[in-house]
Amino acid sequence: MNVLEALQKRKSVRAFLDKYVEKDTIKTILENAKCAPSGVNMQPWTVCVVSGDKKKDIETKVIEAFESGNKAKMDYHYYPPQWDEPYKSRRKETGLLMYQTLGIDREDKEKQIAQWKANYRAFDASVVLYFFIDSALEKGSYLDYGMFLQSIMLAATDLGLGSCPQAALAEFPAIVKKELDIGEDKVLLCGIALGYEDTSAPINNYRTERILLEEFVSFYDS
Repeated sequence: MNVLEALQKRKSVRAFLDKYVEKDTIKTILENAKCAPSGVNMQPWTVCVVSGDKKKDIETKVIEAFESGNKAKMDYHYYPPQWDEPYKSRRKETGLLMYQTLGIDREDKEKQIAQWKANYRAFDASVVLYFFIDSALEKGSYLDYGMFLQSIMLAATDLGLGSCPQAALAEFPAIVKKELDIGEDKVLLCGIALGYEDTSAPINNYRTERILLEEFVSFYDS
């Protein structure tokens, strides 16, 4: 598989098989992803690879917090406080398409909540990667981190694994940090669910559209 093929094949997998991922495979992914560029070679990433009982402990505590009505509060603002166009429409279309794929009626709040809680289980992937960054770092390092995260997902695709980048896994940072013994000087950026895709699951047929090149690219050549 070449890079262009991996870019086209990668997708957000939301249903995984109960299948163990070898530690050596995860190391191979991270060993290659660390080649991602970063300003003045800062390499601002801290990664916690979580599976087994520790994964279950974290997701149980997070779901308990969610069900008890505790407000999710990320270490930073991922989304804008107010949704304007065209982002408002894209967000709405994405949500509607996902629920249509799952056969969940827009009025069925119980099923919608159950699907949302699946986020906190990392869609039952066998592995979760949690990503932290020093709180003192600035926006440039967040750009660096994005390239690192994409590199991880492309490497996983090349090795036959599915992945899903998830802001939801960073919604209860205090719980995650306590369980992983991470200090408050770190920002929990996100998580990536990693494992083997359940190709029989309808949700994995869900694919969002990408806008045309002409809608976001301008060429200046004269």
